[in-house]
Amino acid sequence: MSFPKQAPCANPVYFRTYSRRTEQGKETWQDTVERCVDGLTRVGKLEEDEAALIREQMSELKALPSGRWLWVGGTPWIEQQKNFSGAYNCTNTDLEDLEAFSLQMELLMMGSGTGAIIEPRTFDKLPVVRQNFTLDILEKIGEEENPVEHTIAAISKEEAIVTVGDSREGWCDAFLSLLNLACGPDKIEKVVIDLSNVRAPGSPIAGFGGVANPVKLAHFYRRAGEILSKAHGRKLTSVECCLLLDESSLAVVAGNVRRSAGMRQFHGDDEAAAVAKDNLWQQGEDGKWRIDPERDALRMANHTRVFHAKPTFDEVKASVTKQFYSGEGAIQYAPEAIARSSVDFLDTDDKKRQFLYLYETSPDLAAGYLEDLGADHIEHRMGRYGLNPCGEILGKDFHCNLAEIHLNQLDPNDWDAQYRAFKAGAIAAAALLHHEFKVPRYQFSREVDPIIGVSFTGLFDFFVKAFGAGWLDWWDKGRPNGPEGLGYRIVESNYLDFWRRVVEETVTEYCNRHGLRIPNRFTTVQPAGTKSLLTGAAPGWHPPKAARFIRRITFAKNDPVALACEAYGYKIIPSQSDRDETGALLDDPRDPRCTEWLVEIPVQTPWADLPGCDQYNINGFGINAQWDFYMQVQKYYTTHNTSATLEYREHEIEELSTLIHKAIQADEGYISAALLARFDANETFPRLPFEPIDKETYEQLEREVLERRITDDFALAMSVYGTTHEASGPAACDGDKCLFSEKKPQ
Repeated sequence: MSFPKQAPCANPVYFRTYSRRTEQGKETWQDTVERCVDGLTRVGKLEEDEAALIREQMSELKALPSGRWLWVGGTPWIEQQKNFSGAYNCTNTDLEDLEAFSLQMELLMMGSGTGAIIEPRTFDKLPVVRQNFTLDILEKIGEEENPVEHTIAAISKEEAIVTVGDSREGWCDAFLSLLNLACGPDKIEKVVIDLSNVRAPGSPIAGFGGVANPVKLAHFYRRAGEILSKAHGRKLTSVECCLLLDESSLAVVAGNVRRSAGMRQFHGDDEAAAVAKDNLWQQGEDGKWRIDPERDALRMANHTRVFHAKPTFDEVKASVTKQFYSGEGAIQYAPEAIARSSVDFLDTDDKKRQFLYLYETSPDLAAGYLEDLGADHIEHRMGRYGLNPCGEILGKDFHCNLAEIHLNQLDPNDWDAQYRAFKAGAIAAAALLHHEFKVPRYQFSREVDPIIGVSFTGLFDFFVKAFGAGWLDWWDKGRPNGPEGLGYRIVESNYLDFWRRVVEETVTEYCNRHGLRIPNRFTTVQPAGTKSLLTGAAPGWHPPKAARFIRRITFAKNDPVALACEAYGYKIIPSQSDRDETGALLDDPRDPRCTEWLVEIPVQTPWADLPGCDQYNINGFGINAQWDFYMQVQKYYTTHNTSATLEYREHEIEELSTLIHKAIQADEGYISAALLARFDANETFPRLPFEPIDKETYEQLEREVLERRITDDFALAMSVYGTTHEASGPAACDGDKCLFSEKKPQ
């Protein structure tokens, strides 16, 4: 089986991210399918016809399990209970005790994105930092010939020696030991962190895959000690809690793409958190810009302000304005999230409206509205506004298993094919509900609020295929009301509602048959960055960047997959970070100063050649059109939240602020969305992940690819260059927004 012609990025992404090394060499796509289906069959106790359906839909690239499952599914590693979290793309944890810090570090080390609620109701429960000790780090990484696997903390005469174990648990337990020593009753004058047992950089990680990269580990423990020292005699602040989480994230990803791992939710009234990332870049006396080293790690996660009451228009506009210039400060409306998370009780519009009113006027009365479920259960329901890093899942202390339907692979007129795809995705997502977690807070959440999320990608492509150029013309006009708009909206909503019902019916039947608690939220839309490239789909519900564009994918210099791309004819250039002594971008990828490569791939959408469809400037579609389509999905398909990156220009700040404010005031279903400033001039930031091009340029670049091509068989090229290459799985956060470098002064 080969990937679709309209997905030229599929081979590079698949071999970079998902293809595991076996005794016979690198996996093929069918190998991956069989591994994943076998694993789902075991954990989900699937019947033969269910496994066959998932196998069929995966093979045809119509329905895929989560990105994490594509990587670890069916391996011996994921069948160990201690590793179950590695099967989940996303999580969220209330930061209400010291263990929550180390738990989130461990989740990240298993490849799961981490969301954290850092509001007074959580971090006020943390203990006072009672000890103020000196901290020494023994950085002799890899020197111990017989390393211990588990961390050992020994206290003697007011001195503690923490020997960091050579394992995932070892790193995290050492973090927790440091926190416990700082907040504990024992008088401690000195703490030594011994890293000699930690394996050297580049050492393989058995089972999980990839290689060890402890290059930031010493820096992390040192920074954690500094943050704790500054908090001596009091409790940690919200920003200090965030810094501790983000420093651990930095140690885990060791310099990978920003925003790859975290979501931090702060109370809307937390002014310190609201300005935590302000002026990260500072200009020195020499005129050069430098990042504040004390706050550098804050770039590792998105920050969201949680409003528990309806914000004013001025508050919304201030947030929208700030996001335009900094990318930070998104507004989340928590009451809507909580109401959706208890839809089994709030099952009518009147009940929901009454709950929202009570929540803002008297939260205690609102909690009582959920009937007598027991204090722990009610508390859990009232806390179900936790978000995963990309914002598409709602819950408290949750793990979410995702599946994804590739709508660009489906015929709008074939309802049976759509039914089969969404049914396969629903079964694949529900299968992991059999997992039981070792950590009590996560297991309790699984018992009272089992979460799945069946998503889709390529929605925009699907509707262009269904409606043609007329639909794009309606978008270009801003999706206005009127007879034409009403007609389009009715058909859109019919598709969305049908897909949602297929998922709900399938999951309900599956859970009833297996004696599992039935989730009350089934559907979501994730950003769908990497997996979308396997079929060339526009990500999630979003429009693509253009009908035709250059897609640039980042690799380390001399990466085997990049070398295979070169043999296949794709062009390689240095990345944006590789410059000469004058600051000019390098042009030669073999220049000794070059450290990172960009592979340039010409791409066109599956509808680019349909009559009249390539005449529209997709990048020019206004914020009103994006908002209208996003809310259409939120209303008719999504029962969690729709991950959205709304792109807007400066003159649209007022309009977008009005749209968000009105939606919250009218209880139209808005929860949260990411906002991204849009720039019309592509040359503003050179070598971006996407560069729109016209048809003539696309065809010329395609000819050049064929002229450079050494082999038509990408797998053959991988066998030459990638015999020792091991993928490391998808990033925890999988969205296009994560691909853009943080804005900084030039």
